[in-house]
Amino acid sequence: MAHANEKPKAGGFDLVAENRKARHDFFIEDVYEAGLALVGTEVKSLRAHKVNLRDSYARVKNGEIFLHGIHIGAYAPAGQFSHQETRPRKLLLHRREIDRLGGRVRERGYSIVPLRIYFKDGRAKVEIALAKGKQLHDKREAIARKTTRREIERVLKGRNR
Repeated sequence: MAHANEKPKAGGFDLVAENRKARHDFFIEDVYEAGLALVGTEVKSLRAHKVNLRDSYARVKNGEIFLHGIHIGAYAPAGQFSHQETRPRKLLLHRREIDRLGGRVRERGYSIVPLRIYFKDGRAKVEIALAKGKQLHDKREAIARKTTRREIERVLKGRNR
């Protein structure tokens, strides 16, 4: 039985944070699930949803992938022993996946961006995507498509009443 203060789990995992800006700024090609190497106070801050994924990215270095620009807020009860909020964090992936991502990133225009952070079976996971940057006209086109879809749904909803 769930406790009264426990958040509902969507799809078998507890969503901590989502990077909605990534889907607006990039074309998402491949999605991977990676583990996060964290210290104890970072896990406690994640459970309190004190995390910001905006403007974060992953970089392959020496055969390992590190997540840069992610901000995990300080865990107040730890005081001076809390973690550094914006340090690079190592991602845990299979060698084959790291090699595949590294090869694609070396191609022009590809980036690795985090889409969301969640807990799965008590472990912190991050969903990363191999993504290609959108141009300004691509973003405008996506916004126009979304607007027309909303208008069509509004008209159809009004018609069904």
